[in-house]
Amino acid sequence: MIRVGQRGLALVLALIPAAAPAVDAPRAKPVAPPPGVLAISIRNPLDGVAEPVWFLPNPSTGPAPLLVHLHSWSARLGEASLAKECLKRGWAFLSPNFRGPNNRPEACASPRAVQDVLAAVAHARQATAVDPRRIYLIGGSGGGHMALMMAQAAPELWAGVSAWVPITDLAAWHAFSKTKPSAYAKMMEQACGGPPGSPATDAEYRARSPLFHLARAVGVPIDIQVGLRDGHEGSVPVSNSLRAFNVLAEANRQAGRSLSAGDIESITATARLPEGLVSDPHDEPARKRPILFRRSAGPVRLTIFDGAHESDFAPAVRWLAQQQKPYP
Repeated sequence: MIRVGQRGLALVLALIPAAAPAVDAPRAKPVAPPPGVLAISIRNPLDGVAEPVWFLPNPSTGPAPLLVHLHSWSARLGEASLAKECLKRGWAFLSPNFRGPNNRPEACASPRAVQDVLAAVAHARQATAVDPRRIYLIGGSGGGHMALMMAQAAPELWAGVSAWVPITDLAAWHAFSKTKPSAYAKMMEQACGGPPGSPATDAEYRARSPLFHLARAVGVPIDIQVGLRDGHEGSVPVSNSLRAFNVLAEANRQAGRSLSAGDIESITATARLPEGLVSDPHDEPARKRPILFRRSAGPVRLTIFDGAHESDFAPAVRWLAQQQKPYP
């Protein structure tokens, strides 16, 4: 059983009763992993279901970092570019399926899906030499949604979490998606038992929305990256990321670094940065999309880049490689 501590275990149990192409492009069938990556199944202790996982054992000598990739909203496990990067760096790699596309109650950040990820990490730590100070989490869009859910479910576990264009408030995203020609609203209804508006479904939407639980991830290094035009050219309004940053800033006693409600409303509505909004210094040229705004609040970092609904995992991995938990 994975060692997430009493608090982390309690939080997991409490959940139970482009540029690049858009990261939520559906995947019709499973994709074979690249050479060196194993396609395995790991049984979930909550319901006994064996979920598929891509697993690259530590290819180096001695304990190595472990990178955990979480697939996007409509997709399934697997990210070949990250697996190859881990092989090059001498890292271990995981990409769990955690119930596949988010169109069933057992998917979409359910307690079973959360435990799928934890069970995969537990397996990796037993099967290969993992440095417990350097276990990283990465995902885009629906994977960013799940990455933030996992950050608060087991905050003791992660040395760093990189979430790109994440969904953080499902009820708000459902309302937005109803105005667009997409399948996302229907998928949420399939996962949550119907549309928002009843006590039962409202509770499901809230339980599966990281925005309302992120304060539990206090102290975790979290990197939130969002395209300025997302919600206009993409499927997830930028407010999902900006509001999540504010919750984390306040949890880390950095409320003064939060964005104002007026700035969030303006950025979301206009896809422009307000005049007078001052960015932290930044120098990160090796990116697909340039940075327009950056702000840190303790261990948390928000980046707004010149793009829409897309991920760029290369700078994410570079940032994660700099994160390390201290010895106890």
